Amino acid sequence: MRVITGTARGRRLETLEGEDVRPTTDRVKEAVFSIIQFETEGRVFLDLFAGSGQMGIEALSRGAESAYFADNAKKSVETVKRNLKRTGLEDKAKVFHADYRSFLSMCPQQFDIAFLDPPYNTGVLQDALQRVEPCMKDTGVIIAENPQQEKLLSNIGDFVLDRQYRYGKIKISTFRHKDFAS
Repeated sequence: MRVITGTARGRRLETLEGEDVRPTTDRVKEAVFSIIQFETEGRVFLDLFAGSGQMGIEALSRGAESAYFADNAKKSVETVKRNLKRTGLEDKAKVFHADYRSFLSMCPQQFDIAFLDPPYNTGVLQDALQRVEPCMKDTGVIIAENPQQEKLLSNIGDFVLDRQYRYGKIKISTFRHKDFAS
């Protein structure tokens, strides 16, 4: 796994081992950043269920003002910190060892972009979408990675399902405020 472009381009990132983790593939990561290519620079990014932190690190490399990383696994938090140090981006990052509910209830920031990639088929994504919505700026975008067969609500507070993209067995869904959806 590597940083695709920006200030940390080409840097290899440490990944997590085991059956509990499923890193976003480079193909899907490139697709996500193509979707938000003009929305990343100068913005505040949330990498919820951070894992190795690759999505938030990619956002920082592409000019995001700051990134928040949250994961409830200690190994993930340690890996995110090492990857931030490896890329030299730790000064723009805040890393939280917290369950998504706890993190979002204390919501330290209003986010421009939130990327959610929880464990598949657990029901967690639907709950996390509803909890992240109050932490979003009206002009923001929520991006969810989930399996094709998992159904998502089309409305989450004032955010509506804007688009869905399919990549093999993976689906990327974007949610935007109802006043800014296409």
